[in-house]
Amino acid sequence: MQDPQNDQATEFYYAHIADERHQTVESHLAGTAALCSSFSKAFDAESQGKLIGLAHDIGKCSKAFQKRLQGGHIVDHATAGAWECAKQDAFWAAACVAGHHGGLPDFGNPVIDTQDNPTLFGRLRKAASGGIPEYEMPLLLPHTKAPHGYGTDCLTDSFFIRMLYSCLVDADYLDTEQFMTDGMTERGTCDPLPMLLDKLEQTIADKGWDVPGNALCRRRNEIRNACMSSGKSEKGLFTLTVPTGGGKTVSSMAFALSHAVKHGMDRIIYVIPYTSIIEQTAEVFREIFGENNVLEHHFNAVYEVGENGDLTQYRLAKATENWDAPIIVTTAVQFFESVYSNRPSKCRKLHSIANSVVIFDEAQMLPTEHLRPCVAAIAKLVKHFGVSAVLCTATQPVLADLIHQYAPGAVLTELCPDVTALFTQLRRVAFSNVGVLDADALAGKLSALPQVLCIVNSRKAAQTVYGKLPKVGCYHLSTLMYPAHRRAVLDEIRKRLKNGLPCRVVSTSLIEAGVDVDFPAVFREMAGLDSILQAAGRCNREGKRKPNESIVTVFEGVSTIPQMLKVNIGAAKEVLINGADPSDPSTVERYFRAYRSLAGTKLDKAEVISAFVNGISGCLLPFRTVAERFHLIGNETYTVYIPDGEGRELIRRLRTGERSRNLFRRLGQYGVSVYDKQYQALMGGGKLEIIDEGSAILLDQSLYVPNIGLSITDNEDSGLFV
Repeated sequence: MQDPQNDQATEFYYAHIADERHQTVESHLAGTAALCSSFSKAFDAESQGKLIGLAHDIGKCSKAFQKRLQGGHIVDHATAGAWECAKQDAFWAAACVAGHHGGLPDFGNPVIDTQDNPTLFGRLRKAASGGIPEYEMPLLLPHTKAPHGYGTDCLTDSFFIRMLYSCLVDADYLDTEQFMTDGMTERGTCDPLPMLLDKLEQTIADKGWDVPGNALCRRRNEIRNACMSSGKSEKGLFTLTVPTGGGKTVSSMAFALSHAVKHGMDRIIYVIPYTSIIEQTAEVFREIFGENNVLEHHFNAVYEVGENGDLTQYRLAKATENWDAPIIVTTAVQFFESVYSNRPSKCRKLHSIANSVVIFDEAQMLPTEHLRPCVAAIAKLVKHFGVSAVLCTATQPVLADLIHQYAPGAVLTELCPDVTALFTQLRRVAFSNVGVLDADALAGKLSALPQVLCIVNSRKAAQTVYGKLPKVGCYHLSTLMYPAHRRAVLDEIRKRLKNGLPCRVVSTSLIEAGVDVDFPAVFREMAGLDSILQAAGRCNREGKRKPNESIVTVFEGVSTIPQMLKVNIGAAKEVLINGADPSDPSTVERYFRAYRSLAGTKLDKAEVISAFVNGISGCLLPFRTVAERFHLIGNETYTVYIPDGEGRELIRRLRTGERSRNLFRRLGQYGVSVYDKQYQALMGGGKLEIIDEGSAILLDQSLYVPNIGLSITDNEDSGLFV
């Protein structure tokens, strides 16, 4: 490349052009390498990050790409840098560079892949045969060894490559953004973690949480103080096993902040299984730490970045791209699908997980059919990337054997003092098993109680029982109701409970995981033991009643058991025989062992682990293939938007042709998820206006019943939407 300061220079190679300004390739490579190196420092891979940063856009030093900048044809500029890395046998670097725009490729097979294969080895063969644009070397690449720990096994290698890829993608985007906006991009400005720890301690004092009160308050204080003290522990794997209502949300955050400050860590990532409870948790954290410090990242989270958006909203919107915030609240789907993705947009944030505390709330909800890849990800992040992970739940799953497979020698440390005694001390309910109840008998028992919650296993059952109850003070909840509607109903339910008014609620399981309601009595259809105990957490939640007066009634319905719950129910029946106490930790442990036994060995539905360990049909490190087939929510679903309330205006904007991420996120509050068969039935009946392949607008508003939600032909499995 010519020196821009040299009067004899006749030709320059540019990476980007904005208005009349030009960024040279050398400048972009240097800026990207510096950022990439700083990001990869979190897992001791600074020199490796520097290499891929310097190599990624070498291919822009070609006449073909310079023509592209002037509006010419698209040019493969990534393979050149990958080829230069491959020359020094740094195939881990070559993969990152080759995929920095299009996604991490499958490595493929170095023997049989031809230059027509889209694999890494196919592209390298193409480069070797002169099949890419001729380019000049703008600089000399340093010879760099693989990261420490790379080469242990192919699964571990895949995590190193994906983490370095994340560093490169984020660095590339940020350096480009800095140039294109002429340095005007607003990012960061969040409070440091020590200040957030101070805020938490101040909130505890201001709200009087540290003042001795009733037995429940005293136990919560003990748990929180123990978690705060345990923050001084060395990095590693932790469990926090606290009965529902024991204050585990604040206690887990107390540990995370204390631990992060002690070890100079970068952020707290709070992973929640369902979007139905994520907003509640995020709101708790925003109240304590301030809006600018808490990033809520899921498909329903909305940040205004247009004319009406303030600076905080703009910064949070930008932070969703790379999790550049001190506290992240996200879903298990977002977390794990990103960990196994190959796409730049999803992988960009992965390096922000390194050197962080990751809390997995309701850890028992890790999906069984994907349990191996999820546990493997947790284990590898802890072992190689400076992560401390906390499995937080009232019903701790049995995972030690799997963790040791992927992180030999790992120790799980329990943060809660004397778990067995604590469950006895915090007992707030008594259990009763009444056997089989049909809908009429169940409705009769519910009608006899002034305030009661009933949780059933399917949406069809919820509608049937609700239809048999008195209409005054009775409510129905299911995911056939759009989120904003459910939230309004829950607000009304809480008001009636607080004021002592009649309040009978029939719901699917969406209400039992973390939803803050307190009923004097709960009925729960037979389910997995973890679900039964979660339901019990909605009964006498604040401990204001005597346990023997707060009854959780377990019953068996007469409808067909949903296929996906048969193993859960079978394991629960096995351990509850002879009147075993459902809340005893030993019963919970026996349940999860029975569950794993009944579930068999199929804990990796997408065969992620074997794909990276053994390859697929001779293809090594199949990043793209695994990403395409790994989905935590397996059943294909569609979104039906309901033109109700604010949804009417949002849909009007959609019909005018507006398309934006913010619009669709706001529309998510008015969307109902349905299965393929239900979607096709609505579409075939002319009830939908199609938007795209996965979503539509409801045309017949009579199908949205105020107390029920979307009226569709249901099936027993549909209650599994939560």
